[in-house]
Formats: sequence, structure tokens, C-alpha cells
Amino acid sequence: MKKSICLAFVLLSTVLISIAQSQITWNSGINVNTSASGNYHPRIVTNRSGNPLVLWNNAGRAMFSRWTGSSFTTPVIVNPTAMDVAGASWMGPDIASHGDTIYVVYKRTPEASDTCHIYCVRSFNSGVTFSAPVRVDYVNDSLSRFPTVTTDALGNPIIAFMKFNPAFGDARWVVVRSTDFGNTFSADVKASGWSSPTSTVCDCCPGVIACNGNTVVVPYRDNKSNIRDTWVGISTNLAATFAGGMDADQKSWNIPACPASGPDGVIIGDTIYSTSMNGSSGMDRVYFGKASISAMAGSPSALLTGNISGLSLQNYPRIATDGTALVVAWKQTVSGNDQSLLRFTKNIASGLPAAYDTVALNNITNADVAIAKGNVFVVWEDDNSGTVRFRKGTFNSVTGVEESNAVDMFSVFPNPAKSNVTIKSELIIDEIKIINMSGQIVYQAKPKQKTIFVKTDVAGNYFVTVVSGKYTLTRKLLVAR
Repeated sequence: MKKSICLAFVLLSTVLISIAQSQITWNSGINVNTSASGNYHPRIVTNRSGNPLVLWNNAGRAMFSRWTGSSFTTPVIVNPTAMDVAGASWMGPDIASHGDTIYVVYKRTPEASDTCHIYCVRSFNSGVTFSAPVRVDYVNDSLSRFPTVTTDALGNPIIAFMKFNPAFGDARWVVVRSTDFGNTFSADVKASGWSSPTSTVCDCCPGVIACNGNTVVVPYRDNKSNIRDTWVGISTNLAATFAGGMDADQKSWNIPACPASGPDGVIIGDTIYSTSMNGSSGMDRVYFGKASISAMAGSPSALLTGNISGLSLQNYPRIATDGTALVVAWKQTVSGNDQSLLRFTKNIASGLPAAYDTVALNNITNADVAIAKGNVFVVWEDDNSGTVRFRKGTFNSVTGVEESNAVDMFSVFPNPAKSNVTIKSELIIDEIKIINMSGQIVYQAKPKQKTIFVKTDVAGNYFVTVVSGKYTLTRKLLVAR
């Protein structure tokens, strides 16, 4: 059956220490870069093929490198050289991926200037090239900092950032979203303020944002008269509004000074899993919690580790998921020595096992983690070598395999195309949409078959999204003339 359309335009040493038999087999650690390109605040995501992409900060520059199959590429600067961006070991630019679509967000310095804004750059080819920056925060004379980014099911960016009044007060978290793949952004909506009508947020603690379907969550550190637990703002209409929030810690940590450490969180089904540092016990420790999104309720967060002899502090926890597999990584200091630790499960529905791996030893300031297609990737800031370090682990994947196979069974060819395109799936295509770079749906059908033929008339970049049963899958399409 033929369809015709007019497109309207478009890590470390090799030591592995575990308190139990690990489910992960680790490779040796390697450098992502040389010390010449710095190592502040590394962040890692994966592309459509499951290969790692790494972002970090160096002297006001947002640095990016991608895995080639055997090594990381020479780092490139993704912000204009005339624009310095905010970064330190505890905060900096953020990155999100949706297949081979990559978004990087950063804050121009000085942060306290109302003429220095938050910007987003995009790549539609897995970081081979990046677009010019697009301004995100249209906040008049207000101030902004700490941008963080996720994507919706189509690959549009959703960005949270901290917003202040012109006197650098009244700190709160707000969210903007794009429906045209980062060309433009909506007005900001407030996502915080749920502990009390007069509460603000902890103004030097970064936050995060996560999306699953129409649910968007913003975990952040609150400030209710110096009670600085982690709270989560919740939206069920794709960040159009935030109707509620909940205390993810329930520790009532009272501290008069900002700890400069934020939470992380992911969504699986109706559950948000979060992790953060909390010092309510008198010592800085990392915690892990779960809560029902629909009920906006959960249990108090629990320690990620039991008693460890010589443990003096834990901090900077990060969390990642692929399907129902989940991993949490953090930095700790034991008897004066730094460690990067990790807990992992193939299926979070069965809980998080007590076993943990020590992934890296010595000179670790912070770390980040990603998981995809049976691999766990860890990057960390190594202040002895002055580099970003990387380590890969593999596990016998049980969860996420069906989803990965479904992605592989969907193809768009030829790509780039000149006149005709074939969209083919080994699953029945229930619905198909073709969307141009302005976010307009230029073609939509419900074919209930496996193969669609499309006539292409206008050159440009497009996104092809198919719905097959429980899967929603997207491919980028380039039409050339």
C-alpha cells in the first residue's frame, strides 16, 4: 500500500572489590582525555547504539567526547569560545540523549548577571557536530543557574533551572520545554515550593529532571527554615504544570549552610527512584529512596551502605536505568582514601541487592554513571591525573533486551533520502508520524502493517516516530536534494 506526502519542510586501577559476588564484569579503566582539557564535573549518557558520550567542564568550556568503538575522540568545545560557562567539581553543564539526538545545556558566567543566560546546543548525529546555542531562560531581570536537561518520548528537550529574583533571593526551580527539538522554549513554570508556602530551595545545590511518558519529575534540595531534605516536584502533563511534590528523604536535615550537593532520580513505571546525600545522622551519607508518583508518597530513604570501618563521608550520588535495570554510583572516603562505589540490579522490582563494587580508588572527586544494552559505564574526576577517567562493565542483560531488539527492528531507508523512503518494522506499525524541525506533524497515519512507502518532496531534517504495541520508537530522517 503506497502513501504519498508533501513534506512541509523540515576508570582507574583494575582493582575490583565487592562484599559479594558481583553481577558485573569490569574492563580496565582508561582516560577519556588528557589533563590539558580538564576534568571538572564529568557527565555521561549513551547514544542509540549504546556507546558512551561524555561531557565535562574545563576553565569555562563545556568539553565533549564520544566513543568511537576503540577510544574516545579528541575533546571538542561545544560552547562559543567568547562565552565562558559556569563549572566546578560539584556543578557544571548537563547533557541528555534520545537516540542520536544530543542536548547540552550550560549557564554563561558571571552567574549573578541578568545578561548572562542559560543556553542549549543540539546535535542530531550523536555529537559529530553541534548547533549554535539557543537561549533557554527568558526571565527578564531575574537570575538563573544550574540548568539540567532530559527529553520527552519524541526527543524534545525539557530543561529545569534555578531561578532567582534580581537580588539573588527567592530561589526556586522552574521548567521550560520545547516542542520543536530545541529551536524555541516555553515560558518557565515553577516546579518547587511544596514543603511550605514560604519555603525556597537550597540555592547552591544542583538539581535534576527526568521524564517518562507524560510524567516529569524534578528532584531538588529544599530549604524550609534550614531543613534541607530532597523534595521532588511532579508533573503529569509533560511539564505544562507542576501540581504537587513530596519529601523524598524524610530525614529533616537541619543545616544552616548550603552543602553544595544535589540529588538524582529516575522514573520506572509509577515509581521514582532517587538518591541524595543527607547529613541528618551527623555524618554525610548517601541514601536511596522509592516513592509512588500517583500517590505522591514513599518511605523514608535508606542508607546505600551499612557500617564500613573508617568511613568518614559519602557524597555526589548518581543513578541511571535501562528498562528495569538500575545502578547507583557515589563517592566516599574511607581511612582518608577516596573510592567510587556502585550498587546494581538487573531488575529493580526485586529490590537493590546489598552487594556493591568499588569501581575506582584514590583521587576521586565525583563520578557519574550510565547503563545501556548490558553495559554499565562510569566516569569520574581524577585529580591525580587531571583527567576524566572511564570504566566499562558488562552484565548478562535480562531486562531491557526486548526494548533494544524492538529498536533494532525499526528502520528508515535510504537515509539520507532523495525522493522515496521506506519505513519498515518487524512489528506491526500501529501509528506513524513524521515531524519537521519546527515540531509540526507533516504526516500521520495508522497503517496496521509492517512497511510504509513515503514520497519525499522537500529537503530537510525530520523525525519519524512509529508506535508498535507498547513501543514508541523514533528515527531521524535527512531528505537531501
